[in-house]
Amino acid sequence: MRKTILALAIASALPLAAQQAPQLTLPRVSQKQSVTQTVGLTDVTITYSRPGVKGRPIWGALVPYDKVWRTGANEATTIAFSDDVTINGQALPKGTYSLHTIPGKDEWTIVFNNTSNQWGSFSYDPAKDALRVKAKSEKAAFTEWLTFDIPELSTDNAKIMIRWENVAVPFTVGTATTKRVTENARAAVAAAKPDDWQTPLRAASYAFENGDLADANAWLEQSMKVKPTIRGTWLRAQMQAKAGDRAGAIKTGEAAVAMATPQDKDFVGEIQKTINIWKGAR
Repeated sequence: MRKTILALAIASALPLAAQQAPQLTLPRVSQKQSVTQTVGLTDVTITYSRPGVKGRPIWGALVPYDKVWRTGANEATTIAFSDDVTINGQALPKGTYSLHTIPGKDEWTIVFNNTSNQWGSFSYDPAKDALRVKAKSEKAAFTEWLTFDIPELSTDNAKIMIRWENVAVPFTVGTATTKRVTENARAAVAAAKPDDWQTPLRAASYAFENGDLADANAWLEQSMKVKPTIRGTWLRAQMQAKAGDRAGAIKTGEAAVAMATPQDKDFVGEIQKTINIWKGAR
C-alpha cells in the first residue's frame, strides 16, 4: 500500500517538475555597456547597447539618413548628468535623458529627450525633447562595435565621440567646474573661522593653479596671517616666480625650506629641485 502511494506521489509531481525546468537565457547580439566619466565634479554616465557592423552598409542603409535613430540597439541609449551642464554651449539641467540622433551625410542632430525609459526610438516623442544640438560628422578609422568614448578631457569640459563604422560624431559637455568651485571657495573663505588657516590656503592653491592670481594672493595672505606654514610660504614663492620675480621667489623658497620638519623631507626635495631650476635660469 505504501509503495502504491509513493508511486502515485512521484507520478503526480512529474508534470510540475517539467513546468519548473530552468529557462534558457541567451546573450544579446548587441551587448550592453555603461561608461562613466567624472568631469571636474560632475559625473556623466552613458548606457547603451553596441551593435556591430558585421559587413553591412550602415549609413544611409541600416541607419537611414534624416530619421531618428536610437543610437545603439535594444533599449534607448541613456545619458545622465549629476549636475547642470551645457551641450555644445547650450544649457541642459541635471538628470537622465534618452539620447537619440538624426544622422545626416555631413551634419547630425543630437537629441536629449526627457523620457529616459523607452525601447529604442519607436515611441520617441519630439514634444518631450529637452535639447537638440547640431554636430558635424567626421571620417574616422573603422570601428566594428558602436562606441562612445571621451578622447578629450579637462576640469571643465569633456569631448564625447560617437563612433561606428567609419564615422565619428563629437559633442562637448561643459560643467563650468572652475567657476563653481571658485564661487564655493569664496563662500568658504568668507565663512572661515578666525583660526582656520587651511581653508584659505587650499582655496589659494586652487586659484593659483587655475590662473586666478588676485584671489590666490588675497586668500594666501589670509592664511599666512593666521599661521605661516611651509606650504603657504612655498605657494608665495611660486606666485613670485609667476609674476617674474625670480630672485624673490628663490629667497622665499629658501625660507620655506628653512621651515621644514623631518616629515617634510619629500616635499623639501621637490622645493629644492624647483629652486635649483630658478637659479639656473638667472
